[in-house]
Amino acid sequence: MAGKTSVRLNINNNLGERNWPGPCSRQAESKHNFVPQKVRLMSQELKPKRRGRGQRHSAAWGKRLSMVLLLLVAEAAFAQGGRLVGKFAPDLEPVLERAHQGAVAPAEIVQVIVQYKQIPHSEQEGRVQHLGARLNHRLGVVNGIALTIPATALPALESDPEIISVSLDHPMQGLDDTTDVATNVPAAWNSGYNGAGIGVAIIDSGINDSHPDLWNSTESHSRVVYHQDFTGTATSSSSGAKYDLYGHGTHVAGIVGGNGYLSSGNYSGVAPGVNLVDLRALDLNGSGSDSTVIAAIQQAIALKSTYNIRVINLSLGRGIFVSYTQDPLCQAVESAWNAGIVVVVAAGNYGRVSIDGSNGFGTITAPGNDPFVVTVGAMKSHGSTSQSAETLASYSSKGPTTYDHVVKPDIVAPGNDIVSMAAPGGTLETEYPAELVTGNDGNNDYFTLSGTSMATPVVSGAVALLLQQNGALTPDQVKARLMKTAYKVFPNSTVAWVPHLSQNFTDTYDLFSVGSGLLNMQTAVSNTDLAPATVGAALSPSAVYNPLTGVVSLVNGNGSVSVNSVVWGTSVVWGTSVVWGTTVSGSSVVWGASLPWNNNLLTAFSVVWGSSLGTSTSATSVVWGTAVQSTDGAFSDAGDDEQ
Repeated sequence: MAGKTSVRLNINNNLGERNWPGPCSRQAESKHNFVPQKVRLMSQELKPKRRGRGQRHSAAWGKRLSMVLLLLVAEAAFAQGGRLVGKFAPDLEPVLERAHQGAVAPAEIVQVIVQYKQIPHSEQEGRVQHLGARLNHRLGVVNGIALTIPATALPALESDPEIISVSLDHPMQGLDDTTDVATNVPAAWNSGYNGAGIGVAIIDSGINDSHPDLWNSTESHSRVVYHQDFTGTATSSSSGAKYDLYGHGTHVAGIVGGNGYLSSGNYSGVAPGVNLVDLRALDLNGSGSDSTVIAAIQQAIALKSTYNIRVINLSLGRGIFVSYTQDPLCQAVESAWNAGIVVVVAAGNYGRVSIDGSNGFGTITAPGNDPFVVTVGAMKSHGSTSQSAETLASYSSKGPTTYDHVVKPDIVAPGNDIVSMAAPGGTLETEYPAELVTGNDGNNDYFTLSGTSMATPVVSGAVALLLQQNGALTPDQVKARLMKTAYKVFPNSTVAWVPHLSQNFTDTYDLFSVGSGLLNMQTAVSNTDLAPATVGAALSPSAVYNPLTGVVSLVNGNGSVSVNSVVWGTSVVWGTSVVWGTTVSGSSVVWGASLPWNNNLLTAFSVVWGSSLGTSTSATSVVWGTAVQSTDGAFSDAGDDEQ
């Protein structure tokens, strides 16, 4: 690791006197602006591509979506330390104050998630409806309800003793032959595993189940065994779209479980035998909200036994507005994890956002910031099937997470120029016809996309293969197995040229960029090491900066998971360098000289760590605030023509 500056990394299992957030509470998070915020699809701009690539792709943004996402981020504002004071989330407090002063218009409405001490029933619903509220979703999984309510009624919510938290219902949008070989998936296939019998819930824009790549082995019916819509919008269109009117969810589903029927297997998914559960949380524009996603997660938990749902795929995300411990979206994914479902989440596509030289660090999105889930970053294969040829996609978001400084992503997978199933009549296919790929029947059966949105279903499919091999594995055991067996041989850094931006981006290969490494199914299916089966055994650690010594320490455990319950560093088998590779050697980590924690006098330091002196334990990061406007050019044009 010559030529790099060294900062010592201590493995510290003692939280000491720090004021860490408590266990996942029934409080929530929020955003400035009084329109609910969108969940984002983790994909990149769709650019004209060279012909004959023969690669798959993993994104679904488009320039239009990138601009919408930028606007979302630019509107965001954070609470100091990421923690709630009182019942109301910080971005709702200005509205509450105006309501107290009688300064809100009678017609002004707010979309909120209200959380109670216990699951609300008809009595609680009746009280808010008497205030003029409209019930949008019942969210028992977080003891809450989603409402559209007059702003004038907010003081009444504040005075209700049964209510513990009120937050904005944030809007949300969603973020391969080469892919399969590059991650050694054929090794699992050769061992007889294809995901058969495992249910994977796709929470996205829907799945068009008419595609032959979703047929079962006898070609008698689709492997999409269930559909449910949570958006309240049309599920078919005059253009021929059905179930998936946007085109993102079908693409995701193909990466998880398409069988390549119309491509002679060239565009087969990772687990071509899985059953898919379609929980539609995004509409024809790829838009949804916290509550539609939470409602879908809640239904996945309810259907777990019926369809053997063992995996949830979330190729979507949004900015972080509060600590994960107080975010209802994170509380929902933790409920699924506690129910025995592996939750796989996109890291985000903000890796090119560099505020004051922060180089894309501190840009992981929610709910990928939750330490329980498997958070996935994106790599690009350069048309090769060799793992050594894979390099980090410059748009892939990097850790540590805002406020909590959780070490993310957990793992990376191919996510650039991925070809998967098209959704006929979908918005994406209509707006970007150049991305359509012809199948064996001469029709436009496939579509090309890029981003962490599609690296995520690569990992979801891999999880299904592991669970078919050993159905007794718990979510934490699956996560630990994938992380330990990931491919970890990387260069110190690489440079990516993005033609449409006329700009180079330098990526480093530290644990905040590639996590534990590149998914490697050959070693995963042959490995027999078992982490403890307890919930939280594979909890992602947090990074703590000590301003007095300049030491960055990894801290295991949190308010709900004890230090001794976490497997990392407990033995040689689960040693830190074993999991995170050569970037962690003994008690030290070698960082790139350009990274923002090398000099606490740099402005970039405060972007990642909060205080310019590194004294804040919870980052008050400007990444999701108005300072992101300075990155308008780079982010809104983030494309998939990267070289």
